[in-house]
Amino acid sequence: MDETKATYSWWSREHRPYTLAELIADGVVHILGLLVAIVAGAVLLTFAIMETAPELPALALYVGSLIAVLGVSLAYNLWPVSPVKKLLARFDQAAIFLFMAGSYTPFLAVIGGTTSGVLMTTFVWGASLIGVALKLIVPEHFGRLAIALYLAIGWSGILVFQSLAQTLPHSTMMLLLAGGVTYSLGIIFHLWEKLKFQNALWHVFVVGGASLHLWAVIDFMVIHRV
Repeated sequence: MDETKATYSWWSREHRPYTLAELIADGVVHILGLLVAIVAGAVLLTFAIMETAPELPALALYVGSLIAVLGVSLAYNLWPVSPVKKLLARFDQAAIFLFMAGSYTPFLAVIGGTTSGVLMTTFVWGASLIGVALKLIVPEHFGRLAIALYLAIGWSGILVFQSLAQTLPHSTMMLLLAGGVTYSLGIIFHLWEKLKFQNALWHVFVVGGASLHLWAVIDFMVIHRV
């Protein structure tokens, strides 16, 4: 076993060293995603404040989780293999759970007065906080449980799909669907580790999916309320 394989672990996730060009490309993708999140998020929150929107806390949680997941991912993916990268890996994986819950929150706020909305919000945030705790405290353990939580949270939206479809504009639902498809297609590149620029391509789809989801929030919370 060579040194590269010997040092491979849950946090390094590097079967091969990335070239400088790959690291630069990955950094550019992350930075562009962060700029979109910050600018569009600021517009969204400004509108919510000006209109005294009741969904403001939910929107703040969403925008904060989006910026956090992109920022931590940027730091983790570009940091060289070291104890600091290992620490960043904990925050990176925990931030994903936070972002998943944050992404649901603006839409669940719309149906928050219903039984299904309350139950769904409780489940999403409860499962996400368990995931955050696992990744921060014992990231090297309970990997299968974490995957089960990722899948359960991700697919749980099906349970309130009908309620959302009756509440949200058609364009918002199409944007949400497009975002989900984009995330799913990106998994191909996430798994295709031998492909050059694989990590950057994976993050292109992550940023693309997140951007479509952000536009869906703006579409419903801003465009259809002007």
